Amino acid sequence: MTAAAAVSAIPAAAGRLTPDAPLAPFVWFKSGGNAEWLFEPKDADDLAAFLRGLGAVPVMALGLGSNLIVRDGGVPGVVVRLGKAFAGVERLDEVTLRCGGGASGILVSSTARDAGIGGLEFLRSIPGTVGGFVRMNGGAYGRETADILVECEVVLRSGERATLSRDDLGYTYRHSALPEGAVVISATFRGHPDDPAAISAEMDRIAEAREASQPLRTKTGGSTFKNPPGDKAWRLVDAAGCRGLMRGGAQVSEKHCNFLINTGAATSDDIEALGEDVRRRVKETQGVDLEWEIQRVGVAK
Repeated sequence: MTAAAAVSAIPAAAGRLTPDAPLAPFVWFKSGGNAEWLFEPKDADDLAAFLRGLGAVPVMALGLGSNLIVRDGGVPGVVVRLGKAFAGVERLDEVTLRCGGGASGILVSSTARDAGIGGLEFLRSIPGTVGGFVRMNGGAYGRETADILVECEVVLRSGERATLSRDDLGYTYRHSALPEGAVVISATFRGHPDDPAAISAEMDRIAEAREASQPLRTKTGGSTFKNPPGDKAWRLVDAAGCRGLMRGGAQVSEKHCNFLINTGAATSDDIEALGEDVRRRVKETQGVDLEWEIQRVGVAK
């Protein structure tokens, strides 16, 4: 059964269901094709009921689209995008926050600061949502999600709701064992007591460091490649002579060469092909196989 047939066969969802929905506006690269279906659930019950009735149609969750290449042929099946109903953050105790899967890193870290909870400052620097942090073990500045996660609540592809602990997720560097098609609807993070002024100062330091070193005011996808053990991806890319390298409208950033940027009218094929050019050159000159950190989804045109 096609996604169109499957979605037509189930009761109307309470949330918004859009066929042939453009995804480029939701992705930082501002490129790529359409979702066969885009579903924006009203709440967790709506999401669970929708997934229960969906059959074998593939499902992908979409956050802020900051670390993502959507290929030009689009994404088959259903893309789930969590809205305001999933963006809240609440304090549970002196050191613990429960955060909606659609909450941004800036909101979570700012709420933690105001509550005097330290250890979550690094989330200020990650342009994504809680769901993405949990799925990818998002991290920066020496910290990662595995350091602060207590548990998360997910809606599985079957429509069943489940609570998974940090250990259940089998975290490694920028990877988790989150089940395929599962959507993270909330996560519980734990920090430590700290002075809000000290937390604020650390968040400011992180923000200034990002501004100075990363091409934040461009159409980019964040860190492109994972850091190999004992080395930095940007150093290898630079040593391979790839700083400023272009393909079509895509370019390796001259400011931080582990970032790819869309200079204006790049296609997703331009961006992904440039990344593969870089990987090949690094392998040829440095003897290292760089692994993609950016998630690449959908089909080529």
